[in-house]
Amino acid sequence: MTSIGGAEMVDWNLAVTTASRFVRPGPEVSHDEARAVVAELRRHAKAAEEHVRAFTRMTPPGGADAVHDTPVLVVDRPGWIRANVAGFRAVLKPLLEKMQERRSSLPGGAVIGAVGGKVTGVELGMLLSFLASRVLGQYETFAPPTRDLPAGARGGRLLLVAPNIVHVERELEVAPHDFRLWVCLHEETHRTQFTAVPWLRDHIEGEVQAFLAETEIDPGTLLERLREAAQSLAGARPEGETGEDGGRSIVDLVQTRAQREILGRLTAVMSLLEGHADYVMDGVGPQVVPSVTEIREKFQQRRASGAGRLDQALRKLLGLDAKLRQYRDGERFVRAVVDEVGMDGFNRVWTSPNTLPTKQEIAKPADWVARVHRKVDGAP
Repeated sequence: MTSIGGAEMVDWNLAVTTASRFVRPGPEVSHDEARAVVAELRRHAKAAEEHVRAFTRMTPPGGADAVHDTPVLVVDRPGWIRANVAGFRAVLKPLLEKMQERRSSLPGGAVIGAVGGKVTGVELGMLLSFLASRVLGQYETFAPPTRDLPAGARGGRLLLVAPNIVHVERELEVAPHDFRLWVCLHEETHRTQFTAVPWLRDHIEGEVQAFLAETEIDPGTLLERLREAAQSLAGARPEGETGEDGGRSIVDLVQTRAQREILGRLTAVMSLLEGHADYVMDGVGPQVVPSVTEIREKFQQRRASGAGRLDQALRKLLGLDAKLRQYRDGERFVRAVVDEVGMDGFNRVWTSPNTLPTKQEIAKPADWVARVHRKVDGAP
C-alpha cells in the first residue's frame, strides 16, 4: 500500500468503485449470446496463436508452454477496470511513494493525504470509466495476479473485452466472426512478442521505472491535471477547451530533459510493437478473415474520426493521439523493413535492446536496416 501515516496517495479501491459505477453499460445481449461470444473469442485466440507464430516466425524459447503461461482472459468492462487498476498500482508504486514522502513533509500533509488520496481515486476512476468502453483488447505486460484475474509467472496476461468487441462490430456493421478473429490476431501478436523475446519485458520495465525515477512533479499539479481530464469527460468544460497550456497531455507534465530521452526510446519501441501487430493482423487477415479489407477500411475510419470534439479533447489530454500515430508510424516501419530484407531480416529487431529502432529510425526505416544489418553481417 502506497501510504505514509495511513493515508494512501491514491485510493485504489475508490478508483475501481468509481470507474465501475460510471462506465457505460455494454450492448444488450442475451445470456446465451454472451456465452457464445465468450466461447468464440477463446477459440479465436487459440487459432490466432498458430496463425501469428507461422506468419512472424517467432517461437518462444519454451515453445507453446511459454505462451500458455500467459493466460487469455475474456472480460467485461468492470473486469478490464480491475485489471488495469492492479497494473497501475504495481507500475506507479515507486513514483507514488516518492510523491507521498514529499507531501508528508509539507504543513498539513496528513490532512492533504487523507483528502488527496480519495480525490485522486475518483479522478482516476473517471478516466478509467471513459477508457473501459473503448479498449477491444490489451496485453498487460506487468500485470500482477489477482483473485479473479490470473497472470503468468512473470506477469502478463491477454485481455479481450467482449462487450466492446460486440459494440464495435455492430457499429461498423461487419461480420462478427471475422471481426472477432481479426481483433484476436492483433492482440495475440503482442502476446507472441513478449513470450518469444524474453528480454523485452525487463527492458521496457527498466525504461518505465527510469522514467518515473526522474519525475519531480508536484502532487497538486498531477491532481489538477487529472481533475481537468475528468471535467472534460463529464462535460464540465466547453468542448475543445483544454487549459491555459494549450492542452498538453498528462505525460507532458512529467518530462524532464532526461525523461524526454527515455520517452523517445519508449515511443520507438511502442511504435514497433503496435505497428508490428497491425502488420501481422493485415498480413494474416486475407488468409483467414474473408472480409478483412472491409473491416480494415471501416476500422481505420473509426480510429481517425473519434466520437466528437469532447472525445478528441480528452484523447489529446491523455496522450491517446500519440498512440494512434504509433500504430501508423510503426506499421510503416515494419512494412518497409520486411519489403527490404524479408521477415527473417526484420526479426533481427528482437536480437537485443541495441537492435530496437530509435525514434528517428521509425521514421526512416532504411537507417535501421543500414545500422543493424551492417553490424550483424559485419559489413564495413
